[in-house]
Amino acid sequence: MAEPLLLLNPSLSRDQIAFRHADDIWTVSRNGGEAERLTSSASVIAGPFFSPDGYTLAYSARVNGNIDVYTIPANGGVPHRITYHPGPDIIAGWTPDGRELLFLSGRTSWNDFDKLYHIRADGSGLPTEYALPSADSGSLSPDGKQIAYTPFNQWQKAWKRYRGGQTEPVWIVDLASLDLTKVPRENSNDSNPMWMGDKVYFLSDRNGPVTLFSYDTKSKQVQQLVENKGFDLKSASAGPGGIVYEQFGSIHLYDIAANAEHVVDITLRGELPALEPHLAIIDPHAILNAEISPTGQRAVFEARGDIFTVPAEKGDTRNLTNTSNAAERDPSWSPDGKTIAYFSDASGEYQLFLRAQNGLAAPKVIDLGPGASFFYSPRWSPDSKRLLYGDKKLNLWYVDIESGHPVKIDTDNYEGFGNAANAHWSPDGKWVAYLKTLHNFMHAIYLYSLDTQKSTQITDGMSDVGDLAFDRNGKYLYFIASTNIGPSVDGFDLSSLDRAATSSAYVVVLSKDLPSPIPPESDDENAKKDEAKDKDKDKDKDQKPAAGDEAKKPDEKSGSKDEAKKEEPKLPTVKIDFDGIDQRILALPIPPRNYIAIATGKEGVLYLAEGSPFANPSHGDGAGIRSLWRFNLEKRDTDEVLRNVDAFTVSFNGEKLLYKKGEAWLIAGADELKPGATDASAGKPLNLGGMQATEDPRAEWRQMYHETWRIERDFFYDPGHHGLDLAKAEARYRPWLDGIGSRDELDYLFEEMLGEITVGHMFVRGPNEPDHSPHTGLLGADYSLENGRYRFARIYNGENWNPSLHAPLTQPGVNVKEGEYLLAVNGRDLRATDNLYSFFEGTAGKQVVLHVGQNADGSGGRDVTVVTVESEHGLRNLAFIEANRRKVDAMTHSQVAYVYMPNTGGGGFISFNRYFYAQVDKKAVIIDERYNEGGQIADSVIDTLRRVPMSNYETREGDPVTDPAGAIFGPKAMLINQSAGSGGDLMPWYFRKAGLGPLIGERTWGGLVGIGGYPVLLDGGRITAPRTALYGLTGSFEVENHGITPDIEVEYDPKSVAAGHDPQLDRAVEYVTGQLKEHPLPIYPKPPYPDYHQHDGLGTH
Repeated sequence: MAEPLLLLNPSLSRDQIAFRHADDIWTVSRNGGEAERLTSSASVIAGPFFSPDGYTLAYSARVNGNIDVYTIPANGGVPHRITYHPGPDIIAGWTPDGRELLFLSGRTSWNDFDKLYHIRADGSGLPTEYALPSADSGSLSPDGKQIAYTPFNQWQKAWKRYRGGQTEPVWIVDLASLDLTKVPRENSNDSNPMWMGDKVYFLSDRNGPVTLFSYDTKSKQVQQLVENKGFDLKSASAGPGGIVYEQFGSIHLYDIAANAEHVVDITLRGELPALEPHLAIIDPHAILNAEISPTGQRAVFEARGDIFTVPAEKGDTRNLTNTSNAAERDPSWSPDGKTIAYFSDASGEYQLFLRAQNGLAAPKVIDLGPGASFFYSPRWSPDSKRLLYGDKKLNLWYVDIESGHPVKIDTDNYEGFGNAANAHWSPDGKWVAYLKTLHNFMHAIYLYSLDTQKSTQITDGMSDVGDLAFDRNGKYLYFIASTNIGPSVDGFDLSSLDRAATSSAYVVVLSKDLPSPIPPESDDENAKKDEAKDKDKDKDKDQKPAAGDEAKKPDEKSGSKDEAKKEEPKLPTVKIDFDGIDQRILALPIPPRNYIAIATGKEGVLYLAEGSPFANPSHGDGAGIRSLWRFNLEKRDTDEVLRNVDAFTVSFNGEKLLYKKGEAWLIAGADELKPGATDASAGKPLNLGGMQATEDPRAEWRQMYHETWRIERDFFYDPGHHGLDLAKAEARYRPWLDGIGSRDELDYLFEEMLGEITVGHMFVRGPNEPDHSPHTGLLGADYSLENGRYRFARIYNGENWNPSLHAPLTQPGVNVKEGEYLLAVNGRDLRATDNLYSFFEGTAGKQVVLHVGQNADGSGGRDVTVVTVESEHGLRNLAFIEANRRKVDAMTHSQVAYVYMPNTGGGGFISFNRYFYAQVDKKAVIIDERYNEGGQIADSVIDTLRRVPMSNYETREGDPVTDPAGAIFGPKAMLINQSAGSGGDLMPWYFRKAGLGPLIGERTWGGLVGIGGYPVLLDGGRITAPRTALYGLTGSFEVENHGITPDIEVEYDPKSVAAGHDPQLDRAVEYVTGQLKEHPLPIYPKPPYPDYHQHDGLGTH
């Protein structure tokens, strides 16, 4: 039996069915049979849609990195590009007369939502926006006077049994009056409206799995048309006499007159070259883990599921694994140089593989039971006989490579988004030093003895230890720790952002018999009588063999046969005395900075990585390591040796470093790292062009399919997976795996099958493909068509001091005004029948010469040179915020502040701090969190909003101040909507718990199981397994799959918005101004000044 196929987004004409498979368009007879491929670009991502006459198909495709609308004759031909805007343009259908196309675009949106547009079918002219605040799909009535549409986008369309705030309705709007009719429902997910005759057909899950319904616009009745007890119906399209729909990959045809449906049997003809195994050069961006060989002759990399070694200079790159059916991860090179350890899931579960560094012999495999898991960070013992590693279950282990028996060292207390405890072997291999999270959330150092199998805590937990490393002589343990990082230890809280943190470097003297490595220094003259003794000592030293060398016999010849048999290096003896060890922790003379990593070089040499000044920066600001510092214990000096690097690791012998800077990986000798580093690179970059592997897409997809289920098994917060039997679900969806035709279809399969778990934040992302194509430039403007020309209808201001808010037309000297005409671009005459954006193709970020003027005939025009932008989103968002702030200010006579928060991450943190504190002179505040995309827990926002007056203070001059000064004490309200979720669910939840004021708007998304820290899939794709579930204080998950219901429900309806109103904001203004009238803020009386001299004759009386 042939495997089932994923045949997507079918469309129906009088004679044919068109559908998408393998990212191309195929057509087949309505009766089924053998389908033929119509396109061959393997780039179609939406559609197809037949034109009403059936002669043309419209679709969206990703070409040169951009998603645009195209058309193609239904019987084959050359595709015709319709749109050129740099944002995604998603085909949505045709007008009933076939003259225009409908498509979705966020081109004029101020946030992450689409609007519905129509454009001439030949692509000429300017697209026209429907008077709808937002849309996700749409279908016009036969006379074109009304539209049935879904008003907003769902973040997770495959979230089965979803009942949060984004359950989607079907709305019907009269395009002239903008009167609204709602298709009746009770919190169901309704989608895909199709208008035929007097009925609107649509898909809905109101009675169980998604199936086909109709709504009679005359009788107002809803009827279920198709019984469904199987997979959800995923898409549908109406055509002459019927509706064609997809039921998870299979295509069905519903006959309207007969009220009956049947499966359309379809076979495919044609090759799929993209599925053939091929040799590929691995993009260096795919590197996930790297380590340097013991002496720095090579580096080992994990990239795209394989393990590679790359020479520092001479020789070829080796692919040690070259497997498409397994993922190999976390390579580690043994100190003796012979073996590379890594984890592989070749058996279906991860095991430890030990492979000869030349890759010639079969690997030794060690089972890491007792339970299957994901494993991390293997570290060799100095004698190359044991390996440390961590697992997803918070355990730290070691394994003897001869016996293959894992031994558990310890289990951490809390699960974060990191992978494993930071653990290191002592130089003699008999101790393990590691970090453990305490119940105060600080990290402490523990020492584990292999002899006694016991762990001992050696730091007290009153500071947070960030990293540690043994000195190579075994006498000292170095570490970095911070005493002011406390507010940032829980990075989940918004209050943790942008708090300056410093750490210092410390040394633990391990034996009580050892002196301090940093004794007091004093400049003194040496007595002459000691000089002779010193010379004798130096003479004796010169006569001794070098450390680690055997004294050669007189007759031993250099290069003898026995020289190749090198003896194992003698390891130092490590003695640790726990009694009084806290008094043997000393601060090293290294300036405090925000150190984020520490490593040892040769004996007495430390490398310290300095990060951002903030423990948790609100935004990225370049490389992860700002400076790499080298400390010499003997000389007690610290030098900056590298700047702006992303990662580094030191060779086992301490003589070389592997580091990443920009796009390059380099190996540098310690002597090449010179003090006084500049931004230049030391050492030599590695040639990564030799990393090649055989890629077999089908084998890779099988591996990723199984790994996806294992990630859900091990990372999902609920071990019962919301009642889903994962093994049964994996078996249920497995038949489709071998029938998919593209990587996008694999994501489609992942989304559908993971939707069975019924949880928010279940996201699927394909691999990031490098995009080097030129992009279309934008001017930061809206346009109208007048007098046969394009005219500037609105020009958006920016913050031209801010590189991310560059406004091309408001730069000094440009002086383009609203109402002027755009007459030509780079010398090309521009007319109303031209597609404006096609004139700017490939100009993003480049200089463009515009010919502009007051007159449509071009008279009096002038040339101006501008630099275009690739996106106007920031400019439009700024315009929205500023317009609302000014509106609220005007409506309330400057009494009420308006603060917009786009998310509860870095961007929201910055926005709140900027707009709230600049308006603390107001009496009340409206927090707008609509379209808030979440991020972290907005604790600092709630804490700030709940501040109450505590006291006042005054000075001789100036006005008195109420403390806390950074507060607004009057009434508050928060705006919410269905597109606020995650942290955007939690912030209004906390706002309500704190009793700060009403929530106004519409119910939020309903997703409070957080995500982060998952293995990257073999080809760079990603899936999530929600792992951090938030619940309330009453023993229930109050928000997940429900959302936060507003106290005052206000709909964002098309008629109000088209009239220039924001009904939700208007209602918030009404509320807070009403509260100010009913409950005026108190005026605190000023006390009389004290008079202590009324009766002593010294007073003023």
